[in-house]
Amino acid sequence: MLPFERFEARRACHRLALAVYTLTAAFPSAERFGLTSQARRAAYSAAANVAEGSAKRGAREFRRYLDITLGSESEVGYALRLARDLKLVSEEQVAVVDGLRDQAGKLTWQLYRSLGSRV
Repeated sequence: MLPFERFEARRACHRLALAVYTLTAAFPSAERFGLTSQARRAAYSAAANVAEGSAKRGAREFRRYLDITLGSESEVGYALRLARDLKLVSEEQVAVVDGLRDQAGKLTWQLYRSLGSRV
């Protein structure tokens, strides 16, 4: 097992990334380099930053990466809302993926706070 795999926050972010990739697969080709790419990059970034941060030296550096993760999760939330408002996805689809985003955010925040006493 790689060190980052022990974090539930990383697993939740991975589930979010899978869901975003699945959801955006149905976006029109005109969005390939726009919203599709941006939503996918933000979702990927969330999981990747937990993994990368866990490999850094010390809690302070790890927390910095978790802070970036939280920003990426927020970016996914906006991308979902924009896709909904553009009628690319349904409210129900947004609700499912947004639930995964919310869970990933809560777990990331818990991990961030747990490192606070070590900084």
